[in-house]
Amino acid sequence: MDTSAAPLLVVKDLSVAFRQAGRDLMAVDRISFDVKKGETVALVGESGSGKSVTALSIMKLLPYPAASHPSGTVTFKGQELLHLPEHEIRRVRGNDITIIFQEPMSSLNPLHTIEQQIVEILELHSGLKGEAARARTIELLSQVGIPDPAGRLASYPHQLSGGQRQRVMIAMALANEPDLLIADEPTTALDVTVQAQILKLLKELQGRLGMAMLFITHDLGIVRKLADRVCVMNNGKIVEQGPVERVYSAPEHPYTRALLAAEPKGEAPPLNPTAPVVISTDNLKVWFPIRRGILRKTVGHIKAVDGVSIEVRQGETLGVVSESGSGKTTLGLAILRLISSDGPIVFMGSTLQGLRFKEMRPFRRNMQIVFQDPFGSLSPRMSVADIIEEGLGVHHPKMTESEREQRVIRALNDVGLDPETRFRYPHEFSGGQRQRIAVARAIVLEPTFVVLDEPTSALDMLIQAQIVDLLRDIQRRRKLTYMFISHDLKVVAALASKLVVMRDGKVVESGSAADVFKNPKSDYTRALFAAAFSLEAVSEGVVAQ
Repeated sequence: MDTSAAPLLVVKDLSVAFRQAGRDLMAVDRISFDVKKGETVALVGESGSGKSVTALSIMKLLPYPAASHPSGTVTFKGQELLHLPEHEIRRVRGNDITIIFQEPMSSLNPLHTIEQQIVEILELHSGLKGEAARARTIELLSQVGIPDPAGRLASYPHQLSGGQRQRVMIAMALANEPDLLIADEPTTALDVTVQAQILKLLKELQGRLGMAMLFITHDLGIVRKLADRVCVMNNGKIVEQGPVERVYSAPEHPYTRALLAAEPKGEAPPLNPTAPVVISTDNLKVWFPIRRGILRKTVGHIKAVDGVSIEVRQGETLGVVSESGSGKTTLGLAILRLISSDGPIVFMGSTLQGLRFKEMRPFRRNMQIVFQDPFGSLSPRMSVADIIEEGLGVHHPKMTESEREQRVIRALNDVGLDPETRFRYPHEFSGGQRQRIAVARAIVLEPTFVVLDEPTSALDMLIQAQIVDLLRDIQRRRKLTYMFISHDLKVVAALASKLVVMRDGKVVESGSAADVFKNPKSDYTRALFAAAFSLEAVSEGVVAQ
């Protein structure tokens, strides 16, 4: 990269305001940065800091006229973009500047095949049609590492894994070999091994095409592996920017130091071999039939969970880790009897296998779950008080309204939320606050056992650390037993007493978390750990101030 060359992109004094209830709310406040040809610049910060709004401003994809630019310019190859008419900015988008969004399942059209979606871009921007477009599509899918690219042309997005969908998004973004690629949190929801593959792919493609990249993320570990320079954003402002190594080794701003320090810490609860067993399974199986033909004859099975045996005692946390599709969430749902399974499940001495819906009800208040996406699992039509109180109405019908209200207030206090906010709705809270509401909904029933299904995967690093501290504190005070499902090994290391590593529905390694982390025995576990900790490594001593 020629650092003396004129910048490809120059953002100068840019502000973005949104009109709400008759007043302007400033989302981005007079920021300036540039990106040179072949360079990777990272925009880092928490959710709501203005990173994605900045990226959308560059491509003029904000909801105008609700959004406006009180100040600033965006210049690309010497051309000012903010004042270009729509028909001219369209020529820049897709040809010169492209973007990869965070969630490919939301960005890809579920009704169109992969071939249709890539060919549409080629026809619109390059004029390729027919066999030429098909050949170029196969070439692009091959470049991004999709196996059997010709065979995948007729696939729909739901038929691909999360990593494959993200690769398709990259293929679409690179279809016309842009000069600048904007990647907006492209690896947030991916497993560490897939994340490593996607980052390696982006670097290889960048080197081959000589393109510049603006990489948006809240994960500082990724930035160190990928970027040349970094801009740290907080509350709409860039509070610090500079070469990655300088910012990491000598951060100047307190917020940058806080971000670098935001790593789940603390010790997991100790193993107690004398504590009562809360939950156990023996050779548990969840097999989904594969049916084909007119008569829907069963021709095979998808073995989502295949012979898993676990045992968790009171006050312990069982960490279940693996890549997506390995069966960890299915295992959690089966243990809670939310899906059918084969094999004994014993909860507090009672066998759950074979119980009908009504027979399971007495156990439900003692077995709760916190889902990965709090925005999807919390009803947007119910207030926080109603959401948390709902379970009390089902399981404690004789409880008075005043008693239910006191339980809700106590649960909100336990998760660090102001009880006075209980009459607000989920959309009025941040992602971290919504996850706290989901935890409050689970603990208000005073359960014995809680399944935590990826509760921190979509959260910023600072919020992740807060949620881990919160879960540990609640566990200690309420003597809870957790099953913590995650692909984030740093979070698991801070919480888990025992560890189960799954692959293709089977347990490949298990034992005390300390032993497995210290001395992994299987090749798969070692590869998983290597991918996770090499990606997230941050130099020691940086945050001692």
